[in-house]
Amino acid sequence: MRIEKTRSAESRSLVDQLKRSQIYRDYESAFRETTGLPISLRPVEAFDLPHHGDPNESPFCVLMAQSNHSCAACLQLQRKIEDQAKLEPKTLKCFAGLCDSAVPVRVGENLIAFLNTGQIMLHKPTKEMFAKTTRSLLKWGTDVDLKRLEEAYFQTRVVTKKQLESVLRLLSVFAQHLSGLGNQLMVSNDAAESPAVARARVFIAEHHSDEVALGDVARAVNMSAFYFCKTFKRATGMTFTDYLARVRVEKVKNLLLNPHKRVSEAAFEAGFQSLSQFNRVFRRVAGEAPSAYRERVHPAA
Repeated sequence: MRIEKTRSAESRSLVDQLKRSQIYRDYESAFRETTGLPISLRPVEAFDLPHHGDPNESPFCVLMAQSNHSCAACLQLQRKIEDQAKLEPKTLKCFAGLCDSAVPVRVGENLIAFLNTGQIMLHKPTKEMFAKTTRSLLKWGTDVDLKRLEEAYFQTRVVTKKQLESVLRLLSVFAQHLSGLGNQLMVSNDAAESPAVARARVFIAEHHSDEVALGDVARAVNMSAFYFCKTFKRATGMTFTDYLARVRVEKVKNLLLNPHKRVSEAAFEAGFQSLSQFNRVFRRVAGEAPSAYRERVHPAA
């Protein structure tokens, strides 16, 4: 239980760092301006409404958030969407006919967050749809101005299924960028640490292409292997082996930005000793096969 809480706290901290990053803020702004839709990056198991307070929040959803019953229904929908979106984007419809979507963001094998958007309809709202919605609200005893609610309901943004699919593709591509950035943050986290750990990071960065071992790094910082192992894990949240793997994977990803670089060449240049080891580690750290990564950055290659 303690390990799970620690991982959850680390994931939330990483998501906070991603949300403060320039790339996320730039994309968030561009997404809102281009699509007119809300967007949020939420850590796994968040317990708030994803778009409350967003500049593009639906007027109808603003009114719904003022009611405890409808607010609870929205939260239940978000939990259901995210439960089903752990492997791929998912869209579900709420009791009022509005659609919300979630796109998973992974760092390696770990699901850390969801990119959320929605509060849209795939068909124009009708009087019949609104009547069905009001029946649910009256059944719950929701106290709301029905005239204002009706005006807001018919202002709901309507998009085609094809447009929604395009939006989700955009978010999926961005999720890949956030995944890479998350991996870099885990490797180069600038949290306060001892001079010995800082020297170890430098030593690993300079020797990751060699057959460097835990004992080599421990000697370089004048520590016993046992004490260094404990100190490094406490400071970085990763074992030496995991940290070295992430450094090497980031090196490979940078090398593969060159469309003429072969995957096998990049693997050996980064310090991997065999292709089977490389493929296994790359998939674990990056969350995809090396060939899939190469195809994504060079789709025409």
